[in-house]
This record gives sequence, structure tokens and C-alpha cells, in this order.
Amino acid sequence: MRWASIPGASLVRAFGVLVDPLIIGGSLVLAVNMRLGPEAADYRLLVPKALLSALLFQLCLYYADVYETFPASNRIEMLRRLGQAFVLGTFALALAYLCIPALRVGRGILILHLPLAFAGVLLWRSLGLLAWNHEALRETVLILGTGQLAQQIAREMLGRAALGYRVVGFLGEHASQVGLRLVNPSVIGTLADLLPVVRREKATSIVVALDDFRGHLPVTALLQCRLAGIRVEDAASSFERLAGKIPVKTLRQSWFVFSDGFRRPRIFPKAKRTIEFCLALFVFVLLSPLLALLALLIKVTSRGPVLHSQERVGEHGRTFWLHKLRSMRIDAESGTGPVWATSGHDSRTTYLGRWLRRLRLDEIPQILNVLRGEMSFVGPRPERPHFVEKLRYAIPFYDERHTVKPGITGWAQIKFGYGSNVEDAEAKLEFDLYYIKHMSLFLDLGIVFHTVKVMLLGRGAR
Repeated sequence: MRWASIPGASLVRAFGVLVDPLIIGGSLVLAVNMRLGPEAADYRLLVPKALLSALLFQLCLYYADVYETFPASNRIEMLRRLGQAFVLGTFALALAYLCIPALRVGRGILILHLPLAFAGVLLWRSLGLLAWNHEALRETVLILGTGQLAQQIAREMLGRAALGYRVVGFLGEHASQVGLRLVNPSVIGTLADLLPVVRREKATSIVVALDDFRGHLPVTALLQCRLAGIRVEDAASSFERLAGKIPVKTLRQSWFVFSDGFRRPRIFPKAKRTIEFCLALFVFVLLSPLLALLALLIKVTSRGPVLHSQERVGEHGRTFWLHKLRSMRIDAESGTGPVWATSGHDSRTTYLGRWLRRLRLDEIPQILNVLRGEMSFVGPRPERPHFVEKLRYAIPFYDERHTVKPGITGWAQIKFGYGSNVEDAEAKLEFDLYYIKHMSLFLDLGIVFHTVKVMLLGRGAR
């Protein structure tokens, strides 16, 4: 199987997650051998020390966004992020040594370990960037169609050129379109030219992005390409693989019926509910002192109740009351009615409320909704009934997001910003549908982990 046929960003992150800790842990082992000699190394203690170093530095690499854009075409930016991660990792390692003296290593070993680890990670990533751009690993893509979705897929691939994608051009339905420049590549032929164009351009992948398949799809030619080992993929699946979302505007109902995914074993909802209930109970007890302090600050700094409750639409369209720490004035919507939240300065919020929102601390009481079974930790963000009535008529498949429990955080929240209009709601729905299709405990764990990162850094979506 060609490496480029695997979702590029996911494959690269997987390589990083596997290789980085091996290099970092291995550099500590190497440093010990260089400093003390192979005969003096006690591997019973050395292995846990190497694991500790690898874990801490990998966490710092993650929080420095090293895994977000690797392999980055900007080597200076890659170097900056690696440097930032290693500086932070050095402080984290020093703190860990204070807490766990048994895992401490000598100063001389540490002086060798840190440069070796940094150089090793930098070297493999630089070599990986060169290898990834090698012709043998590149995905040479031909797009059938010239419409909006075809152009959108081309833009996604052009934006991921560092992952090995090369779009050779589009095939149109009419000869008059040949030569028309759409995004960056142009229309290089018609559908009838499929086979000669594939041979001439040495295409390894074909994306079928026709607005209307009926009477236009070159089935015989596509079959020959498929049997020759060329990847043939429909536009929705290709876009989903690239962008981590599902394009709702061009989607047909039949795609939901025949698409792979949307599979949930019978045990999954019960297992998820059991895990989330236990976790919610633990987190609620753990955060109770912080919750009490925040409640006191809200009372002291503004008049009104501590909690702000809003009716939201949940699983199967049932409504429930969602609870937050109050971040707005009590008369915030008295003259306007329901209003979209915004990412910038919201005049409706109090001074303390702005900080609560920025750090996501106002969301803590939603743990009560999780305990009651109205919400999950991870899922589509629940919307207010006023907006749901408006959005279900404006956006195709909007009600599909209500087939699962809403969440405190979700795929759309970590991938998109605030939603302040119908267009934003549609964009977030594309991410929500991707989550519903691929939902698993592993994906939930990744979303929660990323949400913690957002909270610690005080950025991201809500």
C-alpha cells in the first residue's frame, strides 16, 4: 500500500508520536553510556528514567504545536517550535526530578542528554521532510469535475503540499472548459480524455467531484484505472479524509446510507456512559473548591445568581437546562433576545466573565449535566431551541447532530472558532458529522486531551 494513500496529517502525526519518544528516550540511554560507560549503566533504573524524559518532552512538543503542522515547509518555524518545546521540557524535567528524586539523573548526563535529544528530533524531522517530498511518496491527484466541491478539494490538497499532494489539474465535462484556470491547476482535459491524461500525468489518485453523475461518469475508464492500481475516491470521502469534516452542501442522503462508518457497537453507549459518570463524579469532587471560590468571586463582583441556566436541544431533539457559571450581566439579552456568542469582546460579559470564558472555567457546572445523563464530555455542542429552529431549515442534515448526546467539548470546538451566524453553524456541522461518523473512546480521549491544551493556553473555540 502506498504511504500517500493514508490520510497524510494522521500518518505524519502517528510517525511523530512513535518516533519522537524513541529518540528522546534513546538519547538518555546514549548519554548514560557515553558518560559512565556500558558496564556502569543500571538498566532497571535507566528505563523508567528514559520513559519519564520521553513522556515529558513529548507532552511539551504537543503543547508547542509541533504535531499540528509537521512536516512544516517553514524550517525556521519548525526550529522555533522545537526550541520552545525543549526549553519547556527542561523545566518540566527539573520539576519532575524534585518530585521524584529516584528518577533523577546526574548533571553531566543531563548536559549530554538534552542536546542529543534535540539534535535527534530535529534531524529525523528534517530527513522526514526531504523523504516525504520524494516523488515515490507523492500523491499525484487528478480531479474529475470543476464545481465548488472540486475546487475546495484542490485548495485543501494545495494547502497540504508538504504532505505529498500534487494536483495535476481538473477534467471538465465540456471541451470549452479546457485551459480554464480554477484554483491553481487548470482544466487539462475532458472526461473523455481520462485514460490518456492519467497516463501522461502519471496520476496515482483520482477524485470524482462531478456535480451530477448521471450520464457523465466515465465508468469504464474509471474501472480500468482502478484495476491498474490507481486510487479512485468520491469527493465527499476525499474531503473528509483531508479536512476532518463532511461537506454538507454537496452531500446526498445515499452517502449516509452506503458510507463506511456510523458504526457503534451495542456496548459503546453503555461503556461511554459508565466511564463518563465515574469521571464526572471524580472531576466534580476535585474541582469543588475551585467552583466554590469562583462562585464567591461572581457574587462579590456582580449582582445576580451564580449559575446561568439556558434551555438547549439535546439527544433526539429533547430539551434540557444547561448550567454555566454566569459570565454575563443579568440583563444581557433583555432588549435583544437570544444572540450568537462572539469570539471577540462581548459587551454582555462582566470583567470576571471574560476571564472565565477565556479559560473555559464557566463550563465547569456542565459536569452536573453529564452526571444526569443529559450531556457527554465529548459531542456536538448543544444549541438553543431558538437557533435550532432557524438552522434546521437553513442547513441540510442539521438535525443529524441530535442523534448523539451533546458534549461539553467536541470535534467542532477544537477545529473551529465561535459560531456567530448560519455559515459558521454550517461549518461546525461539517465537523460534528465527522465526529458522529467516527466516534470512539479513542477519538473522545484525543478531543479531551486537546481541550485541556486549549484551556491551559487560553485559546481555541467554544
